[in-house]
Amino acid sequence: MTATADAGARPAGRGPLAGVRVLDLSGLGPAPFATMMLADFGAQVLSVRRPDPLPFDPAAAMSRGKEAIGLDLRSPAGQATARRLAETVDVLVEGFRPGVMERLGLGPEPLMAANPGLIYARLTGWGQTGPYAARAGHDINYLAISGALKVIGEDRPTAPPGLLGDLANGSYTMMIGVLLAMVERQRTGRGQVIDAAIVDGASYMLGAMFGELELGLWDGDPAHSMLGGAAPFYGVYTCADGKWFSVGAIEQKFYAAMLHILGLDDVDASAAAQMDRSAWPALRERIAAAFRTRPQADWTGLFGAVDSCGAPVLEVGELAADPHNAARATVTADDRGVLTAAPAPRLSGHPTLVSEINPRGTRGADIILAEAGFTADEIAALIAQKAVWSL
Repeated sequence: MTATADAGARPAGRGPLAGVRVLDLSGLGPAPFATMMLADFGAQVLSVRRPDPLPFDPAAAMSRGKEAIGLDLRSPAGQATARRLAETVDVLVEGFRPGVMERLGLGPEPLMAANPGLIYARLTGWGQTGPYAARAGHDINYLAISGALKVIGEDRPTAPPGLLGDLANGSYTMMIGVLLAMVERQRTGRGQVIDAAIVDGASYMLGAMFGELELGLWDGDPAHSMLGGAAPFYGVYTCADGKWFSVGAIEQKFYAAMLHILGLDDVDASAAAQMDRSAWPALRERIAAAFRTRPQADWTGLFGAVDSCGAPVLEVGELAADPHNAARATVTADDRGVLTAAPAPRLSGHPTLVSEINPRGTRGADIILAEAGFTADEIAALIAQKAVWSL
């Protein structure tokens, strides 16, 4: 077997992170989404896949813009290969429980000794320290400890989809950490370890609610939170066709507009009356009854015709057809109906990132390893030992 570093060369990444090289050892959890974000913005990401993937492998489902290689990290040869790959990258991402990478000989100390500029990103639910660090857990558990779960839901804590914990408070937190470390490395020339924990990220997001408590604007009871569903002018209602419509008429002028659209002109639209909590239950019933008189499309047109805060609650299958999503290419569907969401945020210097997402890499393990400095004989031996394979 022969392999050359330029054979099947992958096109250069597009975006502000072009030239940044990332080794993704995470496999499961929110880290594959974080590395997909890095790839979306131009980084060259190499995703390492395990020899025994689970039936649903998030790394495979979040693979756009990445290259992938099979690597058996349980074998000494696989571990040695990962160490050499880590010497060639800017960022390494892992999502194992604390101590796992150290037992594999892939902890930050030896890898950063060999590559002082390495940014070593660790993404877990509980974090690297603390009495819960070694525990098993999932999104709902991390949100429970963070305080976020208690403020979601009207009659009881309600588990949201994984996007709130895993992605919003895991993937994005890690992404921010990587970017911060890259900025600091420009000054110091040295990398650092990032401890990104979903619990930390979710608690951080409660900052505004902590402010409400401090100012006496909220008593801590979710049932009394204006933005948590208690207020009749901030919530969702069923339409005549069984679909849902959302309103967020907080400001007094938007509140008055909502009442007029719903035909409730007899309701006092003053700011004082709007905030009269004793009147909220009865008003909610009247608003609900009004929404049940028309289908969702009618309400969408009526609220869209004036300056108001209302929008239809879309099904996933409706996202690409929504005129706003379509105009911004926020969500698109291919000819098979497969949905794709554009990278966010938008960058004026890279407008094509929205419509020209980096394609998934298709190079074989031999080419990838050759590019990292492995010889043809070393690559052949690794493949023969089944420590490495192409995907």
